[in-house]
Amino acid sequence: MKNYVGDHTTVDPTSPTVTRRRIVLFPLPVQGHLSPMLQLASILHAQGFKIIVMHALQNTPNYSNYPHFTFKPIADGFSEIGKHMPEKPDPSFFITYRNENSADSLKECLAGLLAEPNEPPVACVITDAEYYIAQEIADSLNVPRLVTWACTLVSVLVYRDISYFYEKGYFNLTSKDLEYEAPVPEYPLLKVKDVIKTSRNPNGMGKYFTKVMKQVKASRGIIWNSFKEPEEAILQTFSHDFPIPRFTLGPLQRYLPLSSSSIVFEHDRTFFSWLDAQAPKSVIYVSFGTLAKITVLEFQEVAYGLVNTGLPFLWVVRPDVVEGSEWLESLPEKFPEQMGDRGRIVKWCPQKEVLAHEAIGCFWTHSGWNSTLESICEGVPMICSPCEVGQPIIARYVSDVWKIGILLEDGLEREEIQRVVKRLMFEKEGEEIRERINLLKKEVSISFEEGGSSYLSLKGLVDYISSL
Repeated sequence: MKNYVGDHTTVDPTSPTVTRRRIVLFPLPVQGHLSPMLQLASILHAQGFKIIVMHALQNTPNYSNYPHFTFKPIADGFSEIGKHMPEKPDPSFFITYRNENSADSLKECLAGLLAEPNEPPVACVITDAEYYIAQEIADSLNVPRLVTWACTLVSVLVYRDISYFYEKGYFNLTSKDLEYEAPVPEYPLLKVKDVIKTSRNPNGMGKYFTKVMKQVKASRGIIWNSFKEPEEAILQTFSHDFPIPRFTLGPLQRYLPLSSSSIVFEHDRTFFSWLDAQAPKSVIYVSFGTLAKITVLEFQEVAYGLVNTGLPFLWVVRPDVVEGSEWLESLPEKFPEQMGDRGRIVKWCPQKEVLAHEAIGCFWTHSGWNSTLESICEGVPMICSPCEVGQPIIARYVSDVWKIGILLEDGLEREEIQRVVKRLMFEKEGEEIRERINLLKKEVSISFEEGGSSYLSLKGLVDYISSL
């Protein structure tokens, strides 16, 4: 079989190919998956492919932002999920539910697309890897399926081994156990507690990922929103465990304009005049993503930690980020007076544009992969407060492996927040972290130049899809 892992050196990947074959994409309907899938769709459209996006009814993309795509809604029964939801559901419950309830609609829609008259043939379907049901459907309709992962490569290996870690007893450990802080023998760059934090239901998560991994191996290829350099050693492991074509053509957002759309809230831009007035690299930018939730106590500790640093800050507070609160009613008493003109609180903002602003000195993040890549692309060092799934693994790599940020190891506490901010913003350690992330930023740029790893991966992907 021809090797399609980025060994091509000729065609400019920014130039459209002559083909107008169709590609069908099917993303998970959450911001962290939908955004990179739409970015990938835009990149492939620029290469000459016609794009069809099948999507769930929840978090529907804004069609007007993508007039060059065809959108097809898919029913997945999510409006009925409340009747089946356990008391404390974890992510594997929601994704399993979507798999079990979208199969018929997905097959019907895909079959209809394949049978459309006067349309070019469908080259392939690309889905999030988590949609394991898509492989059997694609096989039954004789259409190639590729998968995308919206996470780091090492996270996939940990997901694969969740059942093993569960049987080994890791998830029975607590912070009082000696093994909790120990390195994971299979992945010595991680700590046991990082694995534990990936799942609240490791038995269910393990069974779910067993299905996912089986279907990924049966797919025709893997696309990562990453670039080769940060995880080059892990790629060697993947060549053995996943002997199918692999493409690391990210960061995907690097191909596209700075502005971005959101499926969650409208962007607030009113703070930019304030941000423009701040000194270079002085502002703490805080955002915990679209799904993370914290308690009222944790929210107040974040507030006290920020105001006590004495530094200007831009804080994104989603209306549902605090459990049981609508928006800002859980702020400490007199916090607005203490904050004064040093801070701004918004519901949502154009993150890529914020991170590119010269006033931003650090990014306090939940360590989602999209946010991490955006921070790397702009050379902004990170403070990491991961929640679950792949975030604890990403945060460990950011802090201990790549050393481009600092991990808040054990929760949100005001004194520790102040100490970490001081380390990153004022001490020599912070200067060294900033130097390393700027070097990584340069590696991103090099990977997109002719002959670079991402350049070659995109060329390889286009050639591969054209050959299917």
